[in-house]
Amino acid sequence: MARKVPEINAGSMADISFLLLIFFLVTTTMDVDSGIVRRLPPPPEKDAEIPEVKERNIFNVLVNKSDRLFVEGKWGEIRTLRAEAKEFLANPNNRENLPEKKTEFIPGLGDYPVSKGIISLKNDRGTSYDMYIQVQNELTAAVNELRDQLSKQRFGVKFADLNDQDKTDAISKAIPMSISEAEPEDIGGTK
Repeated sequence: MARKVPEINAGSMADISFLLLIFFLVTTTMDVDSGIVRRLPPPPEKDAEIPEVKERNIFNVLVNKSDRLFVEGKWGEIRTLRAEAKEFLANPNNRENLPEKKTEFIPGLGDYPVSKGIISLKNDRGTSYDMYIQVQNELTAAVNELRDQLSKQRFGVKFADLNDQDKTDAISKAIPMSISEAEPEDIGGTK
């Protein structure tokens, strides 16, 4: 007579597996990639003319494949880039070699001299991602610091702390985020 082998009840195994799955999903942290916040301009119309920009209104920043900066025709450093960009965009003394200003009426601010300055950023194909992000951070920080200064002067709080959309729009129009980025190419060592 053959002896019957007892069966194992596997019904509770599914419950335990499900509970373990839930536990690991709840306790595991996920790394979230963050990007660079930029509002892109609308695509140009097919027959639109390219506006001519005076050389004095362009702040040239080049990053070569060795992660060296070339700022306004001279070798530069990441630690001074923010201050140089702020000086260029603000043009506090209205110097001839820095960007022109155009007085515009901005609701909430009145007549305000808006800089025509554009920061032109160009990278080599071999530029490291780390250097690219550092340069982007410094240029964005320069604009944000200028916006903070104006916001504190006019409204008493930093730009990020403004609760009124009209005030935020006014500061953004007075100090636009004018960063133009060219497609990467082979810049070389000293261009």
